[in-house]
Amino acid sequence: MRAAVLFVIAGLAEIGGGYLIWLWLRDGKSLLYGMFGAVLLIAYGMVATVQSFSSFGRVYAAYGGIFIVLSILWGWWVDRKSPDAYDWAGMAICLIGALVMLAPRR
Repeated sequence: MRAAVLFVIAGLAEIGGGYLIWLWLRDGKSLLYGMFGAVLLIAYGMVATVQSFSSFGRVYAAYGGIFIVLSILWGWWVDRKSPDAYDWAGMAICLIGALVMLAPRR
């Protein structure tokens, strides 16, 4: 459960940070948007380091699946772009892939 919460926090920090920088550079928002976005991106990098998994590569690979799901959901909730059947299928595949990457090993 702790790992899932950390993945969601990392995802929201990365997507939120990237989104704020997007708003600053593409939509002409204040530099403060970009600065806060940079802070969130730094926080994202730090959150992943507190995961209990020992392999950097596995943590980031599994996080990639979570990131994809959160990105589609962000687009739905924030940009009002509804996921289609391919998005839902892709999210399911990514979640399964993330779970496989984090499966206990002997």
